[in-house]
Amino acid sequence: MYITITPQKLGGNYSQSSGDFVGYLEKENQGLEQEDLPAGQAGMEHFFNQYGDEFSAEEVVKDIDGNGAKLKKKEPKFYSITVSPSKYELNKLQNSSEDLKKYTRELMKDYVASFNREINGRPVTIEDIKYYAKIEHQRTFKGTDKQIKENQPFATKILQLKNEIRSIESGSMEGSVRKREKEIAKLERQAPHQQDGKRIVQGMPKAGNQSHIHIVVSRKDASNSFSLSPGSKYKASDVEMNGKKVKRGFDRDKFFENAEKTFDRTFGYQRNFAETYKARKDFIKNPKIYFASLMKLPTNEKAIAFKLMRETGIPIMPSIPTNQAQLALKVFNKLRKGLDVAIKSSSIGI
Repeated sequence: MYITITPQKLGGNYSQSSGDFVGYLEKENQGLEQEDLPAGQAGMEHFFNQYGDEFSAEEVVKDIDGNGAKLKKKEPKFYSITVSPSKYELNKLQNSSEDLKKYTRELMKDYVASFNREINGRPVTIEDIKYYAKIEHQRTFKGTDKQIKENQPFATKILQLKNEIRSIESGSMEGSVRKREKEIAKLERQAPHQQDGKRIVQGMPKAGNQSHIHIVVSRKDASNSFSLSPGSKYKASDVEMNGKKVKRGFDRDKFFENAEKTFDRTFGYQRNFAETYKARKDFIKNPKIYFASLMKLPTNEKAIAFKLMRETGIPIMPSIPTNQAQLALKVFNKLRKGLDVAIKSSSIGI
């Protein structure tokens, strides 16, 4: 499970309208009609919230944009939450659209529970927030993806050869078109990252189940009176404002951890150690603890963890500060010795 929470920002100011973001989320619906869809093709996905299933883009924009009382240009009007389940988590679902809607509604209860705020003397509840969500089923390769970066030298050479072919055909350059076409075909095959027999390029749709959730949530509460910021740098604190003590803060760690627990409880998912938010956090901030915990796993779970690390692109030795890496190295070397045994004795086919 990979979750991000981001404000929509343009330059030095935040977006004054959710229109562009909501319009972007409508991209998969373009050209789709509910009737006469080819077999196996998903229909239109509508915006939904805690109480309804079919909101139009226009309704979403009007509701979110009209809920930003007294917010300044340098304050976020709304936040975007993106929830990307792994392929293993998606495989546990019976129906991606309906199951992810169900999960979103439970997830947003975890969201409000992560605020250290009170509204009229009580904790924040799901009725206090204004949000809309949308399920998407496609993803495309972006320039920041590992596959695109590592294919780039081949792409650059192919483009150069194609430019040379055009110059030869226009008469401004001498040379063999056929020779260059053969070289292009060779480079296409040699590119390290392929999908369905083709070199992966920017904009190419990713194969497999790519279902994920986009949520737009207002900065202000549903009454348009209280500010609820998941971007707060405080987890939990009390401050005095106008002679009154006021609670503030949002606990992201609590939200991310509960998001996993809610998914596991809702769909009966058996989460491996390597998939947990805490493990990923330790991996970056305290690798010694991460590797020590990995060593303590039962043999088969250790092998599964290793498989997950490899498939998700996590390096065996992470890029971490030298002093931390040195602390972890001794532990890690012990782990490697036991890891080979775990892999050979496991029945998961690594």
